[in-house]
This record gives sequence, C-alpha cells and structure tokens, in this order.
Amino acid sequence: MSISSKGYSVVRRVIQRHGLLLVLVALFIISSVINKNFLSVRNLTNISRQISITTILAFGQTILIIPGMLDLSCGSVLALSGLLSVSLYKQTESLLLAFMVSIVIAVLCNFLNGLMVTRFRTPPFIATLAMLTMARGAALLYTNGQNIYQIGKYTVFGQGSLWIIPTPIIFFFLVGIVTWYILTHTRMGRSLYAIGGNEEAAIASGINVHRRKMQAYLVNGVLVGIAGVIFMSRVNAGLPNGAVGYEFEALTSAVIGGTSFSGGIGTAGGTVIGAFIVGILNNMMNLAGLNAYLQQVIRGAIIALAVIYDMYAKKMRTTCTLGSIEETQSA
Repeated sequence: MSISSKGYSVVRRVIQRHGLLLVLVALFIISSVINKNFLSVRNLTNISRQISITTILAFGQTILIIPGMLDLSCGSVLALSGLLSVSLYKQTESLLLAFMVSIVIAVLCNFLNGLMVTRFRTPPFIATLAMLTMARGAALLYTNGQNIYQIGKYTVFGQGSLWIIPTPIIFFFLVGIVTWYILTHTRMGRSLYAIGGNEEAAIASGINVHRRKMQAYLVNGVLVGIAGVIFMSRVNAGLPNGAVGYEFEALTSAVIGGTSFSGGIGTAGGTVIGAFIVGILNNMMNLAGLNAYLQQVIRGAIIALAVIYDMYAKKMRTTCTLGSIEETQSA
C-alpha cells in the first residue's frame, strides 16, 4: 500500500470516528468568526437552554430508533402532560405532584404507543401519528383551546438555577447520563441494539422483543414528561398548542448525531453533538436575522440531508461489510 493510500485510509477512519465532532468544532469556529457575540457565555448558555427540551426528547428518540422504532407524538404528548401538570399545580400548589403527574400522563400515552406497536403490530409511524392527533386534541379539549396563565413557582423547573447553572441544563445533563447508562451498561440497552441489528436473530437468542420495545416506549414517556414540565415552566404558561414540531427537531438531532433509521446504531453522546449542531445553526440564523419562514425551509432541508446521509452511510457500511467478507473468503 502506498503512502498516499495509507494517508487516505487514516483520514477516512478519523472522519468516520470523529466526523460529527469535527463538524461541531468547525461550526464553532465559523460562527465565532461571523458573529463576535457567539462565544459569549450568555449566548452559549442560551443555546444550551434552547436545546435542552428538544435534546431530552432526542434522547428518547435515540432509545426508540436504535431498535427500529420512532415517536412522532412526543411534541403533542409533551403539551398534554405539561398542561395537566400546570393545571394540577394551580389546584394543589405541589411542585412534586405536578412534576410526577406530567411523567405519569406521558408514560401512559407511550404505553398506548407501545401497545399498538407490540400487541397490534401497528407500524410505529402510524401508531405514534395517531397518538400525535389524540394527545393534541385532548390538550385542546381540556382547556377549550385556552392557555393557562399565572403559574407561580412552577417556573422554577425551566427558569430557575442551581448556583449559576440554569435548571434546564441540569435536567439535560442528568437525562443524558441516564440515557448513556441505559444504552451502554444495561441488559435492556444491549437488547435494543441487538433488535435493531437483526430482530429475527434477537428473537432466536432469547430476547423478549415485545417486552424490550415496550420498555423503550415507557422510558421515552418518562423523558417526554420531564420535557413537558420544563417547556411549560420556560414559557410561563400552560399552552395546549405548545411544542408544535418539536418531534422533528428531536428526530433531526438524533439522526444528525449518528442514530441510524435502519436500527442498531446510535449513542447518547452522538445525540448531544447532533443537538448542539442543530442548536448552533438555529442560533446563527437568529443572530443573522434570517426570515422566520426561510429558517423553516432551512430546517426542512437539514432533515432531508440528515436522512439522505443516513441512507448513504448504511449503503457504505453494507459495502464495507461485503468487501471484508470477500477478502476473508479469498484469503
């Protein structure tokens, strides 16, 4: 092998292993050159706050996509669970009870998602699309389309801070650690990777696929419930029409972070990097004063490119695998 070929191989391996991190570093450099305020502590804190909710949702999407599922309903379920949480707080003034009811409602909705997917064999896209409509309708029905204001100390979840660290960032950090632990240090995590890699082989090896898929949806429900509390607290109101489109930002963060729609591939760390890439792009568009409608077009293009890249990466992995098999056979 020539020196140039060796160099190309090294560069290719570096890009494959650390490509996302390189993209993030490049975005930091470009953004700091374009706008001198980008690297200010205040702006970086704002980016972290802004992406905290969608990143928590993205962790849930990562846990679901790895075994070959997804959740299109998380934005609507977030609105329903957060709205009921705010309503309960206004009646009881109990922050703990309000926090717990949001999680319970979101888990219940995801239990129904998991039931449709596992028991009734409904494709995850259809099952969660149905829940998207039902949860949003339930939220609007509960308040007759009206917002709930004057939520008092409830704002501590999204606007408070621990010393100098904003509360949403603390939730973001803790949820990220839990997600990483589930995926890398638990039997459930290993089973999810096995199911996404080859479901038939996972069944043959004794994995209870339906049980693991249901567990994935239940964990996703917990994360959606937490996100619901933070969202309503941040906007200082109970909004039945809140968090529209958040499911797509969460999916975008997960896929850009390396979670493959073909299943079996994804990490919590990659999702964090993907979320920051999306957050920085959004921040730069805002700092540049781009038209809000144009920003939607760009976000849609980013989603399309992320999916195209995922398909391309899957094709390259298949090609490399077949090449390795051929080399082994010829040897």
